[in-house]
Amino acid sequence: MAGMMVISCCAVFVCTLFLNYHLDIAGVDSQITSEYARIFYQAQVSSGKVVCLVSGGCLLATTLVMLSFYIRHYIESHGKELGILKALGYSRIQISRGFWVMGLGVLIGAVAGFLFSFAIMPYFYQVQNKEKILPEFTVHFHPILAVLLVLFPALFFSLMAVGYGYLRLGRPVLDLLKGRKIESRKNQRGGQRGSRFKAEKERPFLQEVRRSTVHSRGSLVFFIGFSSFCFSSMVQMSFSMEELASRLMSVMILMIGLILACVTLFLAVTTVINANQKTIAMMGVFGYSFREIGGAVLGGYRPVAWIGFFLGTGYQYGLLKTVVTVVFGDVANVPEYGFDVGAFVIALVAFGALYELIMAGYARRIRKTPLKGVMEGE
Repeated sequence: MAGMMVISCCAVFVCTLFLNYHLDIAGVDSQITSEYARIFYQAQVSSGKVVCLVSGGCLLATTLVMLSFYIRHYIESHGKELGILKALGYSRIQISRGFWVMGLGVLIGAVAGFLFSFAIMPYFYQVQNKEKILPEFTVHFHPILAVLLVLFPALFFSLMAVGYGYLRLGRPVLDLLKGRKIESRKNQRGGQRGSRFKAEKERPFLQEVRRSTVHSRGSLVFFIGFSSFCFSSMVQMSFSMEELASRLMSVMILMIGLILACVTLFLAVTTVINANQKTIAMMGVFGYSFREIGGAVLGGYRPVAWIGFFLGTGYQYGLLKTVVTVVFGDVANVPEYGFDVGAFVIALVAFGALYELIMAGYARRIRKTPLKGVMEGE
């Protein structure tokens, strides 16, 4: 649940800042008399909506994917225990009710993000209206935001977890007891299509391990891609925010991006290693070096990481270009925005170095995987 806590904390933090600011400046709407102040007011409102929709929607989708992945992963790794419960007469709903605890992680993260946003909100208000274009206004607490951003997401994800667990447990007891995974329709077709690609599947061992590792944990492709996407988009965006908005916004975006990138990458890679402990231990017995094992188990995700990086680059450029051109198009003294080549190069080098350093660290951890401990765990 740690990953869900962090993601929900970041989402609620950003949305609370901008939505609370939006509700408070709405209180001085009637006091705005000049045309320039009116344009600035509308730009502030529009930018807040864009930030909340983009960041909140993206993080909501990420949390849903993470929730479904880890519930499925839990059911697959604890199939025997769950099968025994079903054999003893427990119903699917009785078992799946335990997954409500996933919503607790969202609740803790949402509360932390909500409280932290109010801690820096006075300074945020000051920075947003530093030129005194709008009338003075102070921070107010709006209970509706606590309901919509804290209580509602926790309840929603608890219900989603229970419902998804109920669907995943709709399998025969013997399948759970024997640890059988649900095969996809593509794998069930077999026959002629399988024979057609028989020659294609005959690959060198290390290449086959790399390919099967990626395919067996397809959901982790999203997390690793999302990690590099966050790093690329947020780091490059932070370089432009100091000029377009403020230093506070720049630091805030940079910190959120680094936290999301590190947390999602840590969760994904740790899951990959834990799920392939037997393969790692046996390859060590057969004499493969830790570099070869690390390349086989983790190397297949490298292209995904770089694809996520370049998608993040395009995303941040398109988002900032839209905000500057459309949202702040009528506001005076807003600087022109163009693609920042220097920021791109810095982010590219930093990402390459950080990613390879993390992968090298995990490769060394792989070398310490003991065969005896893995087999005893079985």
